[in-house]
Amino acid sequence: MSDQEAVNNMEAVWRSLDELCSNLEDGEWGTPTDCPGWSVQDQLSHLVGSECRLLGRPTPDHVPEETGHVKNAIGQSNEVLVGARRSLSGGKVLEEFREVTRQRLAILRGMTESDFDEETDTPIGRAPVRDLLAIRIFDAWVHEQDIRRALGKPGHMDGAVARHAMDRLVTAMPYVLGRKVQPEDGTGVVMNVNGIAGRVFAIAMQGNRANLVPSIPLPATVSFNMELETFVCLACGRWEPKDVLDKGLVRIHGDQALGETIVEQLNFMI
Repeated sequence: MSDQEAVNNMEAVWRSLDELCSNLEDGEWGTPTDCPGWSVQDQLSHLVGSECRLLGRPTPDHVPEETGHVKNAIGQSNEVLVGARRSLSGGKVLEEFREVTRQRLAILRGMTESDFDEETDTPIGRAPVRDLLAIRIFDAWVHEQDIRRALGKPGHMDGAVARHAMDRLVTAMPYVLGRKVQPEDGTGVVMNVNGIAGRVFAIAMQGNRANLVPSIPLPATVSFNMELETFVCLACGRWEPKDVLDKGLVRIHGDQALGETIVEQLNFMI
C-alpha cells in the first residue's frame, strides 16, 4: 500500500477506538484486559503514551508501583506512560487520545515520500518511518481488540486495518516455525485462519529455514484450523496456549505433538 493508504489505516483504527470508547460508562474503564495488569483505560493510556513519545513530548516523571508482569525494557517504559495516567478519569484519557491523534494525523498527512524514507528507531531496530507506521497501525488494532474482548464488544475484525494486521501476523510465522520450533527439513505447515480477514497460508522448512510458500503438497506434516481471534490472541501472547488447546479452539490435523509445540510457540510479540 502507498504511504497515504497506510495513513488512512492509522486514521481508521484511531477512529474505531474513539467510537468504541466514546460511550463507555465510568465502571467500564477499569475492566481488566488480557494484558496482565492493564485495564481498558490502561490500554488507551498506552496508545496515548506511544503517540506522545513520537510527538517528542517529555516522559512523565512517574515510578510504576507494580511491574511484576513486565518482561523487558520496552515494557518498563510503557508502564511509566500508563501508570502516570491512572490518576485520570477514562474520559480525560480519551480527550488526550483525541488531541494527540489529531496532531499525529496532521503530521502524517503532511509527510512526503522522502519523509517516510527516513530511518528512525522502532521496537525492532532502525527502520524507515513507513515501517514504524505499519507497526503503530498493528499495535493500535491489537490493543483495540484487547479492549473489545474485555468489554464483550466485538468488531473491526474485517476491513483494511484487519487485513494489514493479518499480513503482519502471517509474515511473522516463518520466525515462529524456523527459529522457535525448528522442526526438521521438509516439514510443511498449513494454517487455516477463519474470518473475513483470515486466510489460508503455508510454511515449509527448506534448507533449515522456514519460508512462506504458495502451497504444500498434501498431506502437510501438520495443519491447523482456528478463528482469527484465536490466532491473534495466540500470536500476540494474550491467551495461554494450554487453555486454547484444552478448550478445543485450535483443531490440529497430522503430527499432533508438533502441532501442539507450534501452538505453544506461536507468540512472537516482544
